Amino acid sequence: MRKICFLLLATILLFFNACKKEDIKAVSFADEAYEAWVNDSAMIKIAVMPTLDCLPIYVASERGIFARNGASVSLYSYAAQMDCDTALTGGWVDAMATDLVRAERLKKQGMLLSYLTSTDLHWQLVASKMARVKRLNQMENKMVAMSRYSATDMLVDMLVDTALIREKDHVFKIQVNDLGVRYSMLENQVMDLLLLPEPLASAASELDVNVLYDTRHNNINMGVVVMNDTAIADATLRKSQVEAFLKSYDEACDSINKYGFGGYRDLIRNRCRVKSSVVDSIPSDYKFSPSHLPMQNDVDRAVNWLNH
Repeated sequence: MRKICFLLLATILLFFNACKKEDIKAVSFADEAYEAWVNDSAMIKIAVMPTLDCLPIYVASERGIFARNGASVSLYSYAAQMDCDTALTGGWVDAMATDLVRAERLKKQGMLLSYLTSTDLHWQLVASKMARVKRLNQMENKMVAMSRYSATDMLVDMLVDTALIREKDHVFKIQVNDLGVRYSMLENQVMDLLLLPEPLASAASELDVNVLYDTRHNNINMGVVVMNDTAIADATLRKSQVEAFLKSYDEACDSINKYGFGGYRDLIRNRCRVKSSVVDSIPSDYKFSPSHLPMQNDVDRAVNWLNH
């Protein structure tokens, strides 16, 4: 009888001990789940493009600068600005690299956006060899590849006005959103004129094109990173993540300016989908500015064009 009581007591103790261990495991799993949820809720999911202005973001991500500064950032790559817009409005990403025209249009449509920083986004207007266009006033009756409701759309109008072309409707805007497709149209000589960002503008130089215009020479700075104001519900958490993002962005800019594009040849080649020779042909005076808000005159330029 005593032996049976002892066995029964031992069984009960083992049962409670097992339950205690399961409770500890449950608490541990709950803590891990909560930590994962906090980390995910603090993460900035950002849409990026295969363009050189996104290089500081790529560098900060792939070289561990974001992680070192406590910024939780996940990158989502798209080939067209329109796709970035869709990802942002659909809630798949919290922020995106874009231009002021697209950002101001989304704000006009009621989306709450904040500018995190300007970026060093530049475009060249290039003419294919078969177009035989060497001056802006020869744009009439030519097709221009661009994206609607973007800075490239605005630039075409601006250049048509600059060239004093009377028949403005005879400059044909052709919407080609995918940058890879746009560049292939230049390679295959099926488009007269194209607005290309770096590094595709440098890639175009290998195709014997005429460069008619470069935004770098006209102090037009339309590139920005914008963030949905509703992203990261906790205001304190959001502020700390944005500060860590901007600190990381600045460090990446400093590193690129110090070591040049050669130090990031493979990263540019993979992310921007260009050959190594193209990386080497990017102008050496192309520098990256530390984070700063867009200039008011650039914002006004975008708003005025949208309202025209």
